[in-house]
Amino acid sequence: MTQKVWDIIHILKAQYPDALCALHYKKDYELMIAVRLSAQCTDARVNLVTPALFSAFPSLDAMANAPIPVVEEYIHSCGFYRQKAKDIILACQMLRDVYGGKVPATMEELLKLPGVGRKTANLLLGDLYCVPGSVVCDTHCMRICGRLGLSQGREPEKVEQQLRAVLPPQESSDFCHRIVLFGRDICTARSPKCEVCPLAIYCNEVNQVS
Repeated sequence: MTQKVWDIIHILKAQYPDALCALHYKKDYELMIAVRLSAQCTDARVNLVTPALFSAFPSLDAMANAPIPVVEEYIHSCGFYRQKAKDIILACQMLRDVYGGKVPATMEELLKLPGVGRKTANLLLGDLYCVPGSVVCDTHCMRICGRLGLSQGREPEKVEQQLRAVLPPQESSDFCHRIVLFGRDICTARSPKCEVCPLAIYCNEVNQVS
């Protein structure tokens, strides 16, 4: 790993000591549901929606047996609610019927769940099982890591592989959570606060302008 990568990691750690997932959950499968709802939706909106959803269907079995139209009503404001409701119920049924009620701990098994792609799988592996090398490649991650010269392109799977090659495996999951916080707080998509950015020295865009 290069010194630049470690410097970036240490700066982000100082800026955001608690590398916590922004989504609220109490049970493992609730995190799976929350991540599915977060697609094309803000984490803040998901956190407003899930308390009522989880209260209405308080167990995995209850969620697996939930009527799709009722779930649609609870998650309507998250967007793409029809597909999300179907995926959530089918995934919960699969957890119950195939995986003994537990969220799987391998990428291969997670990707078999309806609505679960690599981004979701990596987040679940990192947060639930602390699997080293878990890289959650969302829009914040791709934008910021591109600016920092840690990755190239906008294809999530390619950027994920690039980051796996440069990030220390034990740091990768927390790094991705901190990048999300950094992307909301300072390195925003439209109006980045370059004048107060602690990573400006490593940013290709800032240094090109300079």
